Amino acid sequence: MKIGFIGDIVGRPGRVMLETHLKKLKTAYNLDVVIANGENASHGFGLNADNAKELFKSGVDMVTGGNHSWDKKEIMPLLDSLPILRPLNYPDGVPGRGVGILHVKEKALAVINVMGHFSMPMVDNPFIAVQKAVDALKEQGVKAIVIDFHAEATSEKRALHMMLKGDVSAIFGTHTHVGTDDLLVESGTCYVSDVGLSGCRDNVIGMDKAAPLKRFLTGLPASLDIPKKCKKILQMVICEIEEGKCIDAFKIRVFDDKEEILVQKALHE
Repeated sequence: MKIGFIGDIVGRPGRVMLETHLKKLKTAYNLDVVIANGENASHGFGLNADNAKELFKSGVDMVTGGNHSWDKKEIMPLLDSLPILRPLNYPDGVPGRGVGILHVKEKALAVINVMGHFSMPMVDNPFIAVQKAVDALKEQGVKAIVIDFHAEATSEKRALHMMLKGDVSAIFGTHTHVGTDDLLVESGTCYVSDVGLSGCRDNVIGMDKAAPLKRFLTGLPASLDIPKKCKKILQMVICEIEEGKCIDAFKIRVFDDKEEILVQKALHE
């Protein structure tokens, strides 16, 4: 199976890039499934019902979340009826689920959404939570398992790869909005510390530069906002999986104002 994973979709610019390009990309690269992190898809904070429908209409098959999963309260009832995940390691009793199953060519593909500790809301230990989830899935006979690790610290993400390489198909880092160049395939596991945002690429992590600059220059609070006009990007890692093992991976970047699609091949270890 071939899957595409899209990093943090930031506001309308990110949604527009998916609407414009995703179906063509699915055809061009023969993708069976597309998973996307949507926790910033509604004006940069959370995901509302209308924007969730937009993502699915654009060609997304499952949406993952993070620390902004709860910003739009209207999404909570939909967490049980739509293929939308929230981090697995929130405490018991929290709405929604952190593991979802997609069926691809009569085979199960498990998606795990988990959140890190450093500089993030209080959650349970992500390493213990993920290990339990992976063990349970393997007991059910699921071979293909991909993880969205929504975390600030690259050290946490890398450590999870060290713990699970060979046991899961892929670990995709999200949250920082800045793509890293460490895409690799090791022991049958695809790994990248951060896929990078889909949205405005010429400001500050998808947000208008004015508020971040005010914060950094003065220390005073300022509300982040999505630029009305910007240069846009769509970033996606494509991973080919056979019998639960990643056999190849590469990353594409699609720009709104350029013809070319840049491809980064994974390092095979």
